[in-house]
Amino acid sequence: MATAKTKQKILSVFLELLEKHPYEDVSLQLIAETAKVKLSDLRRTYPSKLALVESFAESIDAAVLDERDAGMDDQPARDRLFDILMTRIDALAEYKDAVRALKTAADDDPGLALEFNRIAIRSQKWMLVAAGIELSGAKGTVVAQGLVMAFSKVVDTWLDEPDEGMPRTMARLDKELDNGVSFMKRLNRLEGMAKGLRKFIKSASRRGRNRRRARDDDDFAVDIETPMSSEQGA
Repeated sequence: MATAKTKQKILSVFLELLEKHPYEDVSLQLIAETAKVKLSDLRRTYPSKLALVESFAESIDAAVLDERDAGMDDQPARDRLFDILMTRIDALAEYKDAVRALKTAADDDPGLALEFNRIAIRSQKWMLVAAGIELSGAKGTVVAQGLVMAFSKVVDTWLDEPDEGMPRTMARLDKELDNGVSFMKRLNRLEGMAKGLRKFIKSASRRGRNRRRARDDDDFAVDIETPMSSEQGA
């Protein structure tokens, strides 16, 4: 098992290579040679390039969670999320060229984009937790997916923004969060409608069963109370 130092070295080499080469050109062989580790050690540590991308995402998640500002806890949820996502942008700043390479690769390869999306959903669920917004089940996944799409647009703006103050990036994040608030209101309405529909269906089903039971009871009563026919009595 590789040491934590070796794991970090391999990940750092991977990100450095992404700054100079397209994702598809950064082979496992190149990573091993540049990091000066055996392929077998690389295999045991990171079995694929996707595992390296996951590790990178997890390291950014951890950095954001460590930098979480507890002083924001009494602020509205939207403001807390804005602060968390800007902290994520700050954590990514050191790896801007690597992020650009990963985004270009995803744009060019739909299959890879799906894999990156899966990783991004997990990260954004943690960003929601960091912002004090914990959603479970299908609703949590839907909201995290929406946040992935919104943050991707923010990253697009950030990658092309030369101003270190990031006014365009912050404006884009503001806009996406406004859209997200509207989306959440619609989602909550739909959720309320779905709950009402499920309650109606359950109630209708129960009434239907009660009617059938009452009809069966009536039929049974008729059967035992019906006198013998004239033919039977003859």
